[in-house]
Amino acid sequence: MKNFLQKIKFDQWKAWIYLLPAVVLLLIFTVWPIFNTLRMAFWNGYGLFKELGGELTFEFGIKNFKWVVGYGGFITCLKNTMLLTVLTVPISTILALVIAVCLNAIKPFQRFLQTIFFLPYVTNSIAIGMVFEAMFNIVGFGTTMPSYGIINNILGVFGMDPVNWINAGSSYWANIAVLTVYIVWNALPFKILILLGGLQSVNKQYYDAAKIDSTPRLRVFTKITVPLLSPMIAYVVITGFIGGFKEYSSIVGIFGDDMQAVGGESLNTMVGYIYKQLGANHEGDASAAALILFAIIFVVTMINMYVSKKKTHY
Repeated sequence: MKNFLQKIKFDQWKAWIYLLPAVVLLLIFTVWPIFNTLRMAFWNGYGLFKELGGELTFEFGIKNFKWVVGYGGFITCLKNTMLLTVLTVPISTILALVIAVCLNAIKPFQRFLQTIFFLPYVTNSIAIGMVFEAMFNIVGFGTTMPSYGIINNILGVFGMDPVNWINAGSSYWANIAVLTVYIVWNALPFKILILLGGLQSVNKQYYDAAKIDSTPRLRVFTKITVPLLSPMIAYVVITGFIGGFKEYSSIVGIFGDDMQAVGGESLNTMVGYIYKQLGANHEGDASAAALILFAIIFVVTMINMYVSKKKTHY
């Protein structure tokens, strides 16, 4: 018995030794940044250069939060973030569900098509944004011989006038439409992969019973497929909202660091605001904004989880 207990104790030490590198990395790159963000957020007027120069005195409070909320562009950043999230998450989830169902029904070339749909997920988002910028751009805009991107050329085939999507003088809603198309397209691969995996694990007996009863396909989809996939749908919706509130790289890829069309309205988001404050040596304000964003994401996630518990079938 004594030898057995000694062996268990030795095995536990071995397990801790194996885990030690991962624990150290988590402490350095996850736990410490979280603690440091909290510290800087509640340190009034915190700036790294001020701290290094000895100009900063410790004053605990919520001044950074007041400054962020009182900043004139804060509402714009919050509005853009929430608008893009509300538009893209439902559209991308519905499209991913339809595509996953279609892919699951196609047996020949199924793996090849899965690879094609998954390619955007492993492609650099900035590079994809530059491609979308070229697709919607009008080269030589305002001249007598402008060159239109592929999107306006397609509109021309159907006899429609070219649209100023992202060039100088373009409207805010035209910019949002371009971003919505890009974000939806970029979000599809991950969601398709999750939903397709869920479809392939569904018990085929449900579909066999529906065939025997000659159930219409639409009813099979709404009464069998969607309920059985509800845990995966809830997962992609929750992760979609989290990703939507962190949107940043897509806007930079299309509109550049200024995050707006020339002369247009600001398309800055909460994450963009945080990066801007970090670049301006306002780490305290950036940390406060990061905590505000975390609180918003946390509340939205809790609401989604509460709703999913009512609608999800396990």
